[in-house]
Amino acid sequence: MLGRMTSSLSHADVARLLTEPSSRSREEVAGKLGTELDSPRLAKHELELAQDIVRILAKDVEAGVRSALAQSVRSARNLPRDVALRMAEDVEKVALPILGHSLVLTDDDLVAIVQRASAQKQTAIAGRASVSERLSDALVTHGGEAAVSTLMANSRAQIAEPTLGRAVERFGDSDAVKTAMVNRASLPAAVAERLVAMVSRSLQDHLVRHHKLPPNTAADLVMRGRERSVIRLSAGSDDADLRDMVAQMHHTGRLTPSLLVRAICTGDLGFFEAGMAELTGVRLENVHVLLHDAGPNGLAALYRRSGLPPALFNCVRAAVDVVNETGFDGEAHELERYRARVITRVLTQAEDFDPGDVDYLVDKLGDALNLAA
Repeated sequence: MLGRMTSSLSHADVARLLTEPSSRSREEVAGKLGTELDSPRLAKHELELAQDIVRILAKDVEAGVRSALAQSVRSARNLPRDVALRMAEDVEKVALPILGHSLVLTDDDLVAIVQRASAQKQTAIAGRASVSERLSDALVTHGGEAAVSTLMANSRAQIAEPTLGRAVERFGDSDAVKTAMVNRASLPAAVAERLVAMVSRSLQDHLVRHHKLPPNTAADLVMRGRERSVIRLSAGSDDADLRDMVAQMHHTGRLTPSLLVRAICTGDLGFFEAGMAELTGVRLENVHVLLHDAGPNGLAALYRRSGLPPALFNCVRAAVDVVNETGFDGEAHELERYRARVITRVLTQAEDFDPGDVDYLVDKLGDALNLAA
């Protein structure tokens, strides 16, 4: 509309906007101003006139007119900053489009607004296409749960490690915030480790698959999660969730030799078999046969194909031997005693282990013996 009128639009026309048109007409004008403000066809005096119209409509008594204006000019680069600030302080239906999109608001503006804004306004700011570390810190410090969960779910938000740590401290009881944090593309290892004990099993699985947890923490998560099931000594286990998890861990480089050896040493044959199937491309039921029914040559051939370090083969062979030699006795703590037998046998191969792995297995052995006592 303005584009068709700019050549003849005068200050008198602007003045009439205050008195003559209906609110519906003013909404129509407001709804078309956004593209006009940034039009390259506007001469300087025409742009100034358009900005004058915006200033007038931003003060309109009808909230519907101001809302239509906000929607129209929310992304306009030539929106006067004083108008953007005025609209940002308006009622929610006027302020939210500006707070969520306007490029003329500075970090200083947004940080100041966050400190006094309503939850809805904070949430709009948290969802912006660009959120600096400074603004993220203000949102985590002053924002409510909805704003912080939106911030954490915003893949374009820059969030420093101390700010993530503060979010854990403030919103440790919020499933929405923790879920959004876990699902971020990356997390510092220290933050991921803090979240481990605070989230659900499914989110722990996601932490293992996608984030750089310390090796012992990742291993403990996998083992602890797998402890909900009895050791799977039967062929062809149909644990689709386990296979999916193992495949994702392999894809992201988390299916490490250390983790696989720890799995079999702590008695989780199901995880070890799924891991070997993933690494070798051999069907899971065939992996089971090669481990248990094909003798030492079957294990050796499978191990070579897996690409696991040769130095760990004797440890794996010792663990598989115990698996094949020992069954369950049906008594209390049979799983713990079973693990103790496996780990005791494997620790005779300790010279092939990284010192951290040895310490881990010794700790697990102590746990198993204490439980079995």
